[in-house]
Amino acid sequence: MKIKALYYYPVKSLAGVATTELSLDRFGPVGDRRWMLVDQENRFVTQRKNPSLVRIRPRLNDEGLCLDIPGQGRVKVRASNDSETVTVWRDQVDGVLMASPEASEAVSVFLGKPVTLVYMPDSVTRPVRQQSLQAVHPVSFADGFPLLVTSQASLEDLNQRLPWSADMRRFRPNVVVEGAAMPWEEDRWQTLALGDVPVRLVKPCSRCVMTTVDPDSGERSPDGNPLKTLSGFRRTEDGVIFGANGVHLETGTLRVEDPVTIKL
Repeated sequence: MKIKALYYYPVKSLAGVATTELSLDRFGPVGDRRWMLVDQENRFVTQRKNPSLVRIRPRLNDEGLCLDIPGQGRVKVRASNDSETVTVWRDQVDGVLMASPEASEAVSVFLGKPVTLVYMPDSVTRPVRQQSLQAVHPVSFADGFPLLVTSQASLEDLNQRLPWSADMRRFRPNVVVEGAAMPWEEDRWQTLALGDVPVRLVKPCSRCVMTTVDPDSGERSPDGNPLKTLSGFRRTEDGVIFGANGVHLETGTLRVEDPVTIKL
């Protein structure tokens, strides 16, 4: 098996960025979901209620973060010195920096409601919530884990059941593995090496309505797929499953075409 594709998401719930090389720091993929949108109560804002967010294209380079916003062009984003406490699911995250007002205003105009961009600095530690993990694993504004691994074989099996073919981008993985002998093998993977980087897969990833959002148009599928079809044969006590959540046991760099080795 090998790595087929790599993605990271500079801003939670905005479009992802495909890359051929993905470095990992203590949070996970470098630059992955260190930015996020919050509402007026400082709660996280996502595609679950705002599917059009996927139409905003982030760009992250040495000069920082830029957003390509439909109708407004490219907007530079900078963090200010003002800090706040924000909420991501059950987590209260302290010491988060607010973005410059201009960037937040541009996204607010696009959405038609007030939102604020916030940034997680290096000084913040939001730990993964998983009792089976003995060590503390920091995570960014991702839903719960630093890494999401999916299998191309599983997507192909799903697409044989769908009335149309789903793009892997709907599932917002960090790592897509190619070459599994059978679909859904990732359910049983526990420890694997992605290139030279050891990764522990902690739990299956339960899926939500975000999988019904077209990653290009931001429109929801009128037939409720692929979530509707998945729920017919992939429903467990943890929800409707596609892919696996994991933590990296070392930092390093992942590359497309790197070998994938199952340890357990």
